[in-house]
Amino acid sequence: MEFLMHWGVTALSLWLAGFIFHGVSFANKKSLFISALLLGFANAVIRPIVIILTIPLTLITFGFFLLVINALMMLLVSAIVPGFKVSGFWTAFFASIFVTILSLVVGIFIFEPSDNFPMEIPVQEGVLV
Repeated sequence: MEFLMHWGVTALSLWLAGFIFHGVSFANKKSLFISALLLGFANAVIRPIVIILTIPLTLITFGFFLLVINALMMLLVSAIVPGFKVSGFWTAFFASIFVTILSLVVGIFIFEPSDNFPMEIPVQEGVLV
């Protein structure tokens, strides 16, 4: 069930990105849902491999190269899925930032906080600061 919810959040984010960015378009609902599924797969499988291979470049750019990797994942998915078009790198760059932020914000409201945050912050009771 949680997988379907993540897929839906990604599809919603991509759909809204299609309205905001004129270079992102979907031919139909099928291409939207397939691209959301493949974008999730690319971010889960291919993206970590690319991150490991580009560690030196990521360190030199203080992590900003991760934004380029996100854009490349979106361009990869648009090259694979018929009906999903991204006009260029910069459109993919800003659309991937939008999709990431929107997915994070929507995910905070839908999923439990422990699903979104890797560590739990301990609360100390009885101490006044």
